[in-house]
Amino acid sequence: MTEENSYFTAQELTRQISNIGKSAAIADTNSAMLLKGRPTMQDVAEAAGVSLKTVSRVVNNEPRVSEETKERVKQAISALGFRRNDIARSLRRGQASSTIGLIIEDIANPFYSSIALGVEQVAQQYNYMVIMSNSEEHPLRERELANALLRRRVEGLLIVPAGRDHSYLLPELQLGTPIIFLDRPPINLPADVILLENQGGARKAINHLLERGHRRIGLICGDPLVHTGSGRTAGYREALAGYGVPIDETLMYFGCDAAPQAQAAIQALLALPEPPTAIFTTSNRISVAVLRFLYQQRKQLAFIGFDDFDFADLLPLPVTVVAHNPVEFGKIAAELLFARLNGDSRPPQRLILPTELIVRGSGELPPSNLH
Repeated sequence: MTEENSYFTAQELTRQISNIGKSAAIADTNSAMLLKGRPTMQDVAEAAGVSLKTVSRVVNNEPRVSEETKERVKQAISALGFRRNDIARSLRRGQASSTIGLIIEDIANPFYSSIALGVEQVAQQYNYMVIMSNSEEHPLRERELANALLRRRVEGLLIVPAGRDHSYLLPELQLGTPIIFLDRPPINLPADVILLENQGGARKAINHLLERGHRRIGLICGDPLVHTGSGRTAGYREALAGYGVPIDETLMYFGCDAAPQAQAAIQALLALPEPPTAIFTTSNRISVAVLRFLYQQRKQLAFIGFDDFDFADLLPLPVTVVAHNPVEFGKIAAELLFARLNGDSRPPQRLILPTELIVRGSGELPPSNLH
């Protein structure tokens, strides 16, 4: 029997099982499995009237099984819906699981989904599967997910950290499990980390606005305590200081990752007695929320966002952004993880990926274009 013919329709299955006199046993076992849970090889053996070793040989394509017996076992497997547990099998044999774990913040965010795509592309080249989870920016959930993945014997972890202490991973790191951190560095753990040029990228953006005459530049940021937020805020401050422009705290808003907070921030900035003539946002989601508000209010002012986003170049006024390649980010992280799996024993690496200012129009408006 060819591989493509090893599964049957319900009618074919009933007819063929009837021909070998096993339909009643399999039907009874199948009904029991609905109550009991996922079928095991022992269940298959009982339904087919063979030994557990025979089922194992059929499942693993081993010889020394007659065609008639093999057919009976395959029919039982199909009727019961049995699936081999490859992870459990590999653990029993002391083999690697051929899986890696990826913990990100939110797959709905294009930045993180693109990172995941890059990781998966590399994993496929090494014939590995990626188990991905969302921490939702919760430190406890990050820890629970990491521990759950390690219990499933993933061979390595890639983590966008949410927590403030990663020493809980030290025992696993000492056992040789490679752990790579992305976008934010680990705390209390000597591990590999891949970061973006956050401070430098923000500095490029603000310098670009300053060169065009802006002196009142609003900052709309997420969490300033997170590595990305603190770095981009530092770049903002550094650029202003370099031009001798005093820092005006009334132009800075934090905690604006969600759209309502971002829109409240831009509304407050525009309501100032002396509003900003330019805006800098520190993430793609904040950018989209702010631009939506400006469009609704028929307001136009100079704007630069950190992170590119879909259709930024197709808007009536294309958006100038600090860009990077998140797919490449994921690929580089995955390649480092597989290098570790293949014996790379260098000290923990800290890689900084460059950013690029893409000039499209919104960041080039002069201060007079506020109204």
